[in-house]
Amino acid sequence: MAPTPDSVYRYLSAREAGPESTDLANAEREAVRELLIALARAAPGRSVELRVPPYGATQLIQGPRHRRGTPSATVELDATTLISLCLGELAWGDAVAQGRVWASGERADLTEVLAGLALTDET
Repeated sequence: MAPTPDSVYRYLSAREAGPESTDLANAEREAVRELLIALARAAPGRSVELRVPPYGATQLIQGPRHRRGTPSATVELDATTLISLCLGELAWGDAVAQGRVWASGERADLTEVLAGLALTDET
């Protein structure tokens, strides 16, 4: 289990304040960056590239690694979807079914990775 990054709490507060919140974009960017780090720690490896444009990308999951270009397994989603998935507000299968996730490759299902992240309210 990993403590929920403080940046995620800041994002949730800004989201609750509404779209007019001047802090929302900055809070979202920082939350995504910290969640990408947490996911990379939860599922170390280089066989899947997880992209959250324009904020960042990381490589995850043990297996064959790529050296150049696009890896054989790639997942791309927006910041809101990533945060919702990491917090358990959205299930992986639902996000895929709703078209909120673009995933290709045999290791591109992140259901187990997200379950392994197991964010907690502990700081």
